[in-house]
Amino acid sequence: MGDKPFQDYYPDVFSHCYGCGRLNEHGLQIKSTWEGDEAVCRFTPRPYHIAIPGYVYGGLIASLIDCHGTGTAAAAAYRAEGRAMDSEPPLRFLTASLHVDYLRPTPLGVPLEVRARVKEIKGRKVVVEARLLAEGEVCARGEVVAVQVPEHLIPRS
Repeated sequence: MGDKPFQDYYPDVFSHCYGCGRLNEHGLQIKSTWEGDEAVCRFTPRPYHIAIPGYVYGGLIASLIDCHGTGTAAAAAYRAEGRAMDSEPPLRFLTASLHVDYLRPTPLGVPLEVRARVKEIKGRKVVVEARLLAEGEVCARGEVVAVQVPEHLIPRS
């Protein structure tokens, strides 16, 4: 799978998401890649991602964990099937459940890192655990239950 971000493999019809869509010019456009058994996303919040002076808005933290989690689920499903991420039919996942625990305030103005591991793959469901770090400190933990989009719901271009 190389170093190409998971999101760059998404077909155009799945590339409009605010968090991870490469075709959403106003979105976050996060990028996730494998580093061993962990999927990693790095993102530097902008000044407008503020909650209170000096700290990141919690909704941004949830969005990063959410979209990185569904991207990790897709990449893990391809890995489990021994398929390339650009093979057909596309495997795309949506959030069935998102749980985030905010452990400490997340500083604004520093790069953030989201590190995720697959906890479970069972049928069309993938459970992903994630940690969001700032300057090496874990600021939030999350769990994403992602479900595969059924093939009949995949829009065709």
